[in-house]
Parts: sequence; structure tokens; C-alpha cells
Amino acid sequence: MKILVTGASGFIGSHLTRRLLENKHSVRLLLHHRHFPGESECSVVWGDITDPGILKKALEDRDIVFHLSAALGASLIGAEEFRRINVEGTEKLLFYAEKAGVKRFIHFSSAGVLGRVEANSPADEKHTPYPIDVYDLTKLEGEKAALEAGGNKMEVVIIRPGWVYGPEDKRTFKLIRAIARKRFVLVSRGNTRQTPVYVNDLIQGILLCAEKGKSGEIYHMAGHEVLTVRDIVRTIAQAVGTKIPRVRLSLLPVKTAAWILGKSFRFFGKEAPLTPSKLSFFIHPKPLSIEKARRELGYAPQMDFSTGIKKTVEWYREKGWM
Repeated sequence: MKILVTGASGFIGSHLTRRLLENKHSVRLLLHHRHFPGESECSVVWGDITDPGILKKALEDRDIVFHLSAALGASLIGAEEFRRINVEGTEKLLFYAEKAGVKRFIHFSSAGVLGRVEANSPADEKHTPYPIDVYDLTKLEGEKAALEAGGNKMEVVIIRPGWVYGPEDKRTFKLIRAIARKRFVLVSRGNTRQTPVYVNDLIQGILLCAEKGKSGEIYHMAGHEVLTVRDIVRTIAQAVGTKIPRVRLSLLPVKTAAWILGKSFRFFGKEAPLTPSKLSFFIHPKPLSIEKARRELGYAPQMDFSTGIKKTVEWYREKGWM
């Protein structure tokens, strides 16, 4: 297949691109600032996701688009820039993809659009979205744009990943390093539930969506375990050979500190060690049901979290990150 990948320089995008190359597909990348390590094996178009001329060039003679490019929650940008990239960029890519004759468009949304999942059972794809911050809001707008674009000419499938981890992930590495250095303290009781997914399992799910996903449908892609944050950090601690301190921090002062640090560091153009976006993982539950993906796609994640995090820590150590 002739494929375009946006966001290939990111954690998930780089893993996906390598798998596509291994499967002998013709891969083109739309890159903005950062390089993809194996870009010599691909054709590359450099430019902005909202530039019509760049999009036309990138989409020429492509069969499938995997759209992973996004402004992330911790980005040091304002609300308008979030919207320009996550909404306007998605709308324009969809528009020009259909004009270029693209057959299938795989759009990456976020579990963040759900906000907080308060129900006792994991959320399925019909769960009402309740976005909390600007990242979540713009990802939901992009998701809606993708749903509206799906039609007879171009099939559109939407993926909402769970909490993705694995080798090369810089965001998870920060948490693992903090735990390894005994600089992590649990907030509140740690009962917030999440659904981790090892990156290789997610990639398999992405390929199933490209092959079998129904147009106009959303698929949750997560692991088979629903874990509390307390279980997650304790498992990481075991993998790095340490323990989590018994002391716990109260939520209110931590939320206040996250807000102050986020504002203060942003003023100097730097990323704060703690922000409301980073705190979200620890206080906003997002357990996802993957039953729809199992039933319709045959999605079957293989990696349990304990084994996956050990493999991840081993990779960090082999590469000298730890």
C-alpha cells in the first residue's frame, strides 16, 4: 500500500512507521521539525499540517493516511495553537485527502476526550465525552471532524489509545526515572484507574483498524488489564528495584502547586516538572473497554503490564537512559 504517516517522529508514530516499512509498504512522512531516524527509507515532505500546498504534495498518490500528528497536552503553546494544529490541521488534512483520492484515513484521537470515567466499568466507545483541558477539547473537535468527513469516497476510522508505554517513550521514562531515583510520591490513595497498553500491542491494533475497521467508527485500543495508579507505580518500582514511599500527598495542595508551576514555567518558556496536564494521569480515571475492538477486529493484546514494564526498563538501561 502507498501510505502517508503524520507524526512519525513521535513515540507511537515511529513504531508504526518502522512496522509499515518492515511490511514492505511504500511510506511517505509529513514531518515538521523533528526527524524520523529511518527517514532515508521513506519519502519525506517537510512542512506545516495546515499548509494546503504541503498537504497536496504529501497526499499525492497515497492510499491510506495514518494521522498521528498533534500538539500534546504538555506543549508550551496557547489555546489557539492547540486548535490550529489539532483541529484545523485535521480538517485540512481530511479535506485534501479526500480530494487526492485517499481510500482510508486512520485518525488518532485520545482517551483524554472522555475526561473522567466515573462509572464502575470501563468506558466503551458510546461513553459520553467530557473533555477537561484545551488538549482534550481540541482532540474531541478533531475527532468530530473526522467522523463528519467519513463517507463513500473515503473511509475514516478513529482510534482512542489507552495509556501507551514501551521502549523509546520519553514521557513514561520521566515517571520511571523519578520512581527509580525515589523522587516520586503518590498523590491521594492512588485509586485512579487506567488501561496501559504496550506499544507493540497498540501497533497491532492500528494495523487491524486499517485492515478491518468500519468507516465512521471509533475503536478503543488498550491493554487487557485495568489497573489503579497505585498498582502501576508499584509495578514500576519493582521493575527498577525500589519501593514507593508510604507517605502520600493530599490532592488539593498538589493541584494548586501544579497550576502555579505550570503558569510560572510557561512564563519563562520552560516545561514545568508538574502541571495540571501531567497530574491528570494520576487523578482522572480513564479505564477503556476494548470489547468492540476484540469483537469486530480480532484485537487481542498480548503483553501484561508487569512484563511490559520490565522490557521497557531493560531497554532504557541498555540505551544508557538510566
